[in-house]
Amino acid sequence: MGSNSRQHVRPGASRREFMYVGLVGGLGLTLGNYFQQKAMADIIAEPGSMPATEGVAKSVIHIFMPGGMASHESFDPKPEAPAEYRGPFGTVKTKDGEVFAELLRQTAGIADKITVVRSMTHGEAAHERGTHNMFTGYRPSPAIQFPSFGSIVSEEFGPRNNMPPYVCIPSEPNPYAGPGYLSSAYGPFSLGADPANGNFKVRDLSLPGGVDESRFSRRQSMLATVDDHFRSLEKSDSLHAMDTFYQRAYSMISSKQAREAFDLASEPDAIKNEYGKNQAGMRMLMARRLVEGGVRFVSMTYGGWDHHTGITQGFRRQMPQFDQAFAALIRDLEHRKLLDSTIVMVSSEFGRTPKINQTEGRDHWPKCFSIVLAGGGFKKGYIHGASDSTGAEPDHDPLVVEDMAATLYHQLGINPDKRLMSPGNRPIDIVRGGKVMTELLA
Repeated sequence: MGSNSRQHVRPGASRREFMYVGLVGGLGLTLGNYFQQKAMADIIAEPGSMPATEGVAKSVIHIFMPGGMASHESFDPKPEAPAEYRGPFGTVKTKDGEVFAELLRQTAGIADKITVVRSMTHGEAAHERGTHNMFTGYRPSPAIQFPSFGSIVSEEFGPRNNMPPYVCIPSEPNPYAGPGYLSSAYGPFSLGADPANGNFKVRDLSLPGGVDESRFSRRQSMLATVDDHFRSLEKSDSLHAMDTFYQRAYSMISSKQAREAFDLASEPDAIKNEYGKNQAGMRMLMARRLVEGGVRFVSMTYGGWDHHTGITQGFRRQMPQFDQAFAALIRDLEHRKLLDSTIVMVSSEFGRTPKINQTEGRDHWPKCFSIVLAGGGFKKGYIHGASDSTGAEPDHDPLVVEDMAATLYHQLGINPDKRLMSPGNRPIDIVRGGKVMTELLA
């Protein structure tokens, strides 16, 4: 066996497990590492909890702008404020007469299809703690790691169309995007490469050299034989989980639909040009392909927005790519009749200070910032809340993290009050203290 196989066999493993690794390792299925974790899930909902049923929204695309994106330079400009608050950019009008910062010209053109929240607020000014908030709906705790939105969706619904329920583009962006106290079974499948790269290819989705379809089928049959033999000798839930892991790996690789969903090369150049052949464009295009193929939750990161200095150059370098790609994504989802069933959420861990600092940047500011919500039953052409005249605090209708999370889950058909069992048999609410914000919903 190769080194990749050996490292996944623990000391004292049974003969059956060695045979499993040998069979699948012979195919080069390092994808199996992912599915092995998925099948070893041992965290269940609190007894008596009702299973989730799909809601208005069937999928989520979470576009995360890491670093803390400034609202003044994006979705909440302050053209009437003094220059030291107003910042370097002018504004562009939407169809309804609202204004975005001038680098969001294409997004202004689809503002009638999205909800902009200008009153998002929490109290965490450190990157790690703010990121935890915006990926989990919980304030960080020293006692426990909470699961991400994507992991909760994975736990509640599982896979669809032989696709992983939760995928990160291009990779898992931070520890808070993972399963937290849940089993690693509910962590994300990461592409392992950037769709913007010219030689982009998702790892493990094709058969290795020397393995044709016939050999693939024979090994699958051999695995079934090993299953049957050892199932008669050993009675163990963990063995059943191992069975599930390999079946999912085989299903994904043998599924033409699954392979095609990850095949960005098959997308027409005209569509790629509409999104933009760059990081923002190709990542968002891949996200659309994945939800169309059956992935329930896609988490995508773009850019770096920690602009303590040089905010003008930082935005000029990154925002036009986002603007083009985001507008294209919303139009494309609507054209394919997917927007009503797909939530698109644009967020960052916090905002930036109202006043420009001495190094022509803005510093961390969690008291008031902007997020965007679109599709999946959210209102279209709606501005929720407002910040004060300098963007320092919510002026009215603040949106807290718990309410954002509860509303997101509600639209997906997940009861935010449901409890999941953490280690030590401690039941924990999916969301604690959040309420569904019906004001945001159509």
